Amino acid sequence: MFATLATHHLWWLLALLLIGLEVALPGYFLLWIGIGAAATGVLAWLLPGLSLLAQAIAFAVMAFLACAVYAWMLRPKLRRTESTGERLNRRGAQMVGRRYVLVEPIVNGRGKARVGDGEWLVAGPDLPLGATVEVVKVDGNTLQVRPAA
Repeated sequence: MFATLATHHLWWLLALLLIGLEVALPGYFLLWIGIGAAATGVLAWLLPGLSLLAQAIAFAVMAFLACAVYAWMLRPKLRRTESTGERLNRRGAQMVGRRYVLVEPIVNGRGKARVGDGEWLVAGPDLPLGATVEVVKVDGNTLQVRPAA
């Protein structure tokens, strides 16, 4: 079967195998080597007379360059977005600084505010129904609020 395939097809098969392994064993490493194999396949397709040694060297260079692009360009950007993701599973922490409207007045320090399609318990100074509040802190499932400026 492989004897009838052109060399560039073999590089593309290797790329698919490596990227498929990345799906099974995530970690961003095999993906970039797979991209290097795909790029080598494109090079072998564009230059059909390229020797196998030259293709192997090109693969090593392309895989290294793909990994370097990830490490020096993409990874820092992903880290910045991950640092904001520390609140990902803490929905309340994402609400600090946001403003909401009271659907129940705050009486004796307790009330409710509309958050999306639901209601959250709020604690703060007494305020009338419909007042806009700003979240300053989250305490369990209760939002600590103050009147919005």
